[in-house]
Amino acid sequence: MIEQNEFLQHVIEGIQEKKGKNINAIELGELSGAVCDYFVICEGNTPTQVSALAESVEKNVVKNTGERPLRVHGQQLAEWIGMDYGNVIVHIFLPELRNFYNIDLLWEDARSTRIPNID
Repeated sequence: MIEQNEFLQHVIEGIQEKKGKNINAIELGELSGAVCDYFVICEGNTPTQVSALAESVEKNVVKNTGERPLRVHGQQLAEWIGMDYGNVIVHIFLPELRNFYNIDLLWEDARSTRIPNID
């Protein structure tokens, strides 16, 4: 079985491969009522990039862990794609939707790690 941190690293690498920006990993496992252990939130500049980010995450995670998402929502419009891996949920947004929904702050009492952008 793969460790949680290693799994998260494969998700982040998939995002960085397609130049995803403003990556935030939020650790929810210690909070009561949390739906998963981690949220990974990032953004792409266009629907095309949002879609490419989701494909890259899925490809990198499958290649390195053999795991596929349980569900993927939002692929049709590619403005906000949610990828459910059970204990990890990946949210890929267009910047304006990320600002509107502001889910980064829903769990503000959780430990949050900002991942530097790769230029």
